[in-house]
Amino acid sequence: MTLHTTTSQTVGPYLHIGLAPRNCADLEFEGRTDQPDRITVEGQVIDGDGKPLTDGMIEIWQADAAGHYAHPHDVRSGLDESARSASGFGRVPTEHEGRFRFTTVKPGRVPAPDGSLQAPHLIVAFFARGLLKHLSTRLYFADEAVANAEDFVLRAVPEMRRDTLVASLEAPRSFRWTLTLQGAPERETVFFAI
Repeated sequence: MTLHTTTSQTVGPYLHIGLAPRNCADLEFEGRTDQPDRITVEGQVIDGDGKPLTDGMIEIWQADAAGHYAHPHDVRSGLDESARSASGFGRVPTEHEGRFRFTTVKPGRVPAPDGSLQAPHLIVAFFARGLLKHLSTRLYFADEAVANAEDFVLRAVPEMRRDTLVASLEAPRSFRWTLTLQGAPERETVFFAI
């Protein structure tokens, strides 16, 4: 039998085979669970037909509460070396009804390329069946209106679509966000070509 390479492969639905053991829904920063800036982000992934997507995977990457990334290239002064023990990385599958949940700390503001400060945000990657390449977006927080208005990425997004990137505040330290893959342009989540 001769095997031929295919022109492309999707990123699912086999995600659970090699990745499930590395899922991380609770990002422990510095091993502390009593941090006052600790938050929960819950949400749902909806497909183009408005149906929940139950076999996807969401990854997040974020700064710590002081706005520092646990990465060797983040060499700004003031970085607490103990903070490097927290990865700032999380991964969860979408579950029943397309739902997902992370517990983490609210990230601090990080420098933008122009020297200003970015609003607190999570960098989000989404993987699912039918996607040839993961989707990249950001999640911002509704209670950061002033910082959001100053953020260079949000300012680049058409005003009528910015709310697709902003998680609503449901309760103290609890945010809700819907990631919509397709549909009416005003509801489809903004994704970035990176």
